Amino acid sequence: MLDSNKIKEIIAKNIALELKPNSYINLGVGVPTLVANYITPEQNIILHAENGLVGTGRDLTVEEAEDLDVISSSGFPATYMKGAAFMDSSLSFGIIRGKHLDATVLGTMEVDQEGNIANYIIPNKLVSGMGGTMDLCVGARNVIVATTHTNKGKAKILKKCTIPLTAQKVVTKIVTEKAIFDVKDNHLELVGYNPLFTVEDILKEVEADVIVSENLREMSI
Repeated sequence: MLDSNKIKEIIAKNIALELKPNSYINLGVGVPTLVANYITPEQNIILHAENGLVGTGRDLTVEEAEDLDVISSSGFPATYMKGAAFMDSSLSFGIIRGKHLDATVLGTMEVDQEGNIANYIIPNKLVSGMGGTMDLCVGARNVIVATTHTNKGKAKILKKCTIPLTAQKVVTKIVTEKAIFDVKDNHLELVGYNPLFTVEDILKEVEADVIVSENLREMSI
């Protein structure tokens, strides 16, 4: 059994390994923000925060922060790299809407085999809302979903999302603590798996149609 911190670590670490070198990446709120902890200098990745910062780094605690006015899109104090650019929201969202981002990493409540993502509302429940997600889903060239494999034992990776969608057919990759899936035409391809679990057990917790890649690899744990 993996504890919550280990689950987040595995997801974030493996997403960092999936990112292409020399790319511009947006990290969403929550677990996606943790990806910054595992990106290496050799990857030469520039991180974008939609609240107005290109060249952001990892989140900090209040005690670690030298400047509390510099925050990530998660709202926490953050580091920034040499040469970083600060801007207003209109310019920051212009970067997104102008399709200048190679990828965005987003959390979700549900995702399905068609690449649909539902991550902003649960009917009759109070949630934080959409924020910049709808722009990121259609503006970034790739949408990587960071999610736990299940929610209280219920599948989050479905044949068809059951709650209101944020965007349709935009997700390109799904990473959980147990598996990595590429989104294909109306099915998923299992390309990575956590060796602590069998492929059979991993797929039992997924409702989507899945094929197993001939080049299936072990995830980093």
